[in-house]
Amino acid sequence: MSKVPLTMLGAEKLREELHQLKTEERPSVISAIQEARAHGDLSENAEYDAAKERQSFIEGRILELEGKLSNAQIIDPAALDAEGRCVFGATVDLCDLESDQEVTYQIVGEDEADIKAGKISINSPIARALIGKQEGDVAEVDAPGGIREFEILTVKYI
Repeated sequence: MSKVPLTMLGAEKLREELHQLKTEERPSVISAIQEARAHGDLSENAEYDAAKERQSFIEGRILELEGKLSNAQIIDPAALDAEGRCVFGATVDLCDLESDQEVTYQIVGEDEADIKAGKISINSPIARALIGKQEGDVAEVDAPGGIREFEILTVKYI
């Protein structure tokens, strides 16, 4: 399995979710299964079925998170010296040349992406168009609505 790029903040959020699943969710669902078993006939026990389904989801998510964290390449954007280029972890101020609207995005891993928080996945069309470019460059993004052009105003590593 290849390395999964994550920012330090993204890795910490995954660790927090993993801790919560192991210390709170898992024990909770185990006690729910025990309680449902105490009700008797398991063949017609909806509570038991729901608890087992929830347990399956939790165990699957734990395995997924452990796998991602074990294969993570954690990158500290503040420690980067990319000489002003757009790279993973960089925060980029852009100007949409069509609408003259300014936006700010941080290029992050898939698991951390949140467009409302200004975090775009390294695999998104915008991030792919930005990688390797510098301040003043124009990035052409092949968006669903057609080609859009963004001028790179600033590149920060924070």
